[in-house]
Amino acid sequence: MTQDLATPPLPQLLTPGEAGLVSVVAPCRNERAHIDAFCDSALAQRLPEGWRMELLVADGASDDGTRARLAERAAADARLRLLDNPRRIVSSGLNACLVQARGQVIVRMDIHTRFASDYVAECIAALARSGADNVGGPWVARGQGGWGRAIAAAFQSRWVVGGARSRDAAFEGEVDTVYLGCWPRASLARVGGFDETLVRNQDDEHNLRLRLAGGRIWQSRRIHSSYRPRDSLRQLFEQQLQYGYWRPFVLRKHRQAGSVRQLVPMVFVAAGAFCALLAPVFGLGLKAWAAAYAAYLLAASAQAAHQAGEARLAWRLPWVIAAYHLGYGLGSWRGVWGLWRRRAAPQAATRLTR
Repeated sequence: MTQDLATPPLPQLLTPGEAGLVSVVAPCRNERAHIDAFCDSALAQRLPEGWRMELLVADGASDDGTRARLAERAAADARLRLLDNPRRIVSSGLNACLVQARGQVIVRMDIHTRFASDYVAECIAALARSGADNVGGPWVARGQGGWGRAIAAAFQSRWVVGGARSRDAAFEGEVDTVYLGCWPRASLARVGGFDETLVRNQDDEHNLRLRLAGGRIWQSRRIHSSYRPRDSLRQLFEQQLQYGYWRPFVLRKHRQAGSVRQLVPMVFVAAGAFCALLAPVFGLGLKAWAAAYAAYLLAASAQAAHQAGEARLAWRLPWVIAAYHLGYGLGSWRGVWGLWRRRAAPQAATRLTR
């Protein structure tokens, strides 16, 4: 397939990987409080018989002691390698790891995710079982604190995020996208690296590109991990603004959305803005829109709280759900505006929120 400058072909991946070696890759920046727990979890993975691993961590110029701690651990364990990520964004960090990866299988991990001890082993097994080009497990959120748990509850609800199969812990089969990912080396060599023009949504874009190239993505319910979402409304809103901002860039690149559900927040915000503009001459429209959304918030909050088994989250959930939708929808329209005006991305859209 045709490559562009934003998605480097990474010719290093064209060389055969070392048989029986799995390369675990992770970008990070300013994660001193979490880096030891992550390294302990990654390096303690139980691998299938005959397999060994290397752990590549691309540090984005951390200034909180993360880099020094990684250097200490790398000196003590030859399986860990510290790499540089001067651009400080996820996509460039992943590409830095892919360039250095020596394994025949490549597994992505995340600093803020807890992994089952057989996570890597189940990824390797799923590749063999499915014959897919990318495999992963369900995307399960486990929040901390009142707001963190409410954010996680909304994240897992079909009424909030749509019918994404990636949230269904019981589903096994082909999907549009998958959390993190595990690839045969040859699949990455075929579709290239991650798009370094995207600060967010690089995962979805990469999976869309893989599917457009004829690849298959598989979700296995045997692959277990849990992700820690943001802990506050402000952090959630900023995150969703960024995710929304970069969505139109993916749409422009491929002339299609990854899925229809990703466009719903844009429609929601546009409908509210349209009703507000008509309010001076047709105030009933805005009132109807507000009433309908309020009713939806109450119903979705009740469902999410019930599904999470925490009724006390119900009062927080309307705020959380609105932050999801407004943040993503406003961010998407801001991205459309930036594309139309051909403006550089604002700092709020490029600054890493953690």
